[in-house]
Amino acid sequence: MGEWYVEYEIQVNRPGLLGDIASLLGMLRVNIITINGVDGGHRGMLVRTEDDDQIKRFELIASTMETIQVKKIREPKLRDILAVRHGRYIQRDIDDRKTFRFIRSELGVLVDFMAELFKQEGHKLIGIRGMPRVGKTESVVAASVCANKKWIFLSSTMIKQTVRNNLAGDEFSRDNIFILDGIVTRKSGDERHMQLVREMMGMPSIKVVEHPDMFVQHSEYDMEDFDYIIELRTDPDQEITYEMMEKNHMMSDRGPMGGFGSFNF
Repeated sequence: MGEWYVEYEIQVNRPGLLGDIASLLGMLRVNIITINGVDGGHRGMLVRTEDDDQIKRFELIASTMETIQVKKIREPKLRDILAVRHGRYIQRDIDDRKTFRFIRSELGVLVDFMAELFKQEGHKLIGIRGMPRVGKTESVVAASVCANKKWIFLSSTMIKQTVRNNLAGDEFSRDNIFILDGIVTRKSGDERHMQLVREMMGMPSIKVVEHPDMFVQHSEYDMEDFDYIIELRTDPDQEITYEMMEKNHMMSDRGPMGGFGSFNF
């Protein structure tokens, strides 16, 4: 038994078209799991069949139909599953295929996307770019909850500046989601923190780095080490810059006596 993603473009939109396609699949003993519009006149379907040859027969028959044009038939990718679930494709960078773009009004889709990544086993390094207060950390935490995973902050400014230099007990589990702020970690002068980061990087687990571009500066890591890059903006035209973010981090670093400090534990 196999699952397939089928996408077709409507050439002639007439009443009963969907019923005709569903009937054809039914006669071929192909079950429709989910169907939805995914891009303008395109419809996407997740289907299941006990005989994969029936999918080839469907493709052959559909090629003779004037009302539709089959665009994709393949084993479903994560983007296909989410497209059918949410009714549209996640925006992907044309030049850098591992970069995915979201805006703040799409937080639900972003959380769903990351949750599916978090459910996968093994090493995965995910970078997330975005300006302050756009929803980066909250989305990562929400995705961890959806994936039923525990999240561990190695460095963060979510509530107060946090720099961890050790973990204890089940915090070392490879099933956890490890989150760090690339700016805070880069500015940390604590070698124990950096050693902890290196240890986590070597574990077969999910790691999420906010501000990955800043994280790789003056470190042994580079952007090629990342499996996915997520960009989150307030609107599609917002520019992601680091000058203001670094100033914000400098201000949050200053203690009551004007010096710099962090909360190590």
